[in-house]
Amino acid sequence: MYYFITVLIIICSILLVIAVLLQNSKGGGLVSGMGSTTQMMGVRRAADFLEKATWYMAIALLVLSVIASMSIDRGTVEDPTKSKLEEQINMTQEPSNNANFPTEAPTEEGQE
Repeated sequence: MYYFITVLIIICSILLVIAVLLQNSKGGGLVSGMGSTTQMMGVRRAADFLEKATWYMAIALLVLSVIASMSIDRGTVEDPTKSKLEEQINMTQEPSNNANFPTEAPTEEGQE
């Protein structure tokens, strides 16, 4: 599910970039060079369509990003009151049975 949403986010991002680049800016935008769009819909209707498309793509990108963050697999914890960090700290503090710890103080050679 996460990978499907990620692909949708990439497609939405590419479409958003295209919609922003086609919009009319101070320099005229790329929509002035596309004759078929302006002939079919008119300059004003093409600009309105691109503006609405930009808003819809931005909202879709935001919603898809929130859904993707909720669908990430974070793993399971046996005890819901403890976090994984607490479990790792407890595991490192508990001495293992096969550890080789000295039980007596070392004696100096020559003294017995």
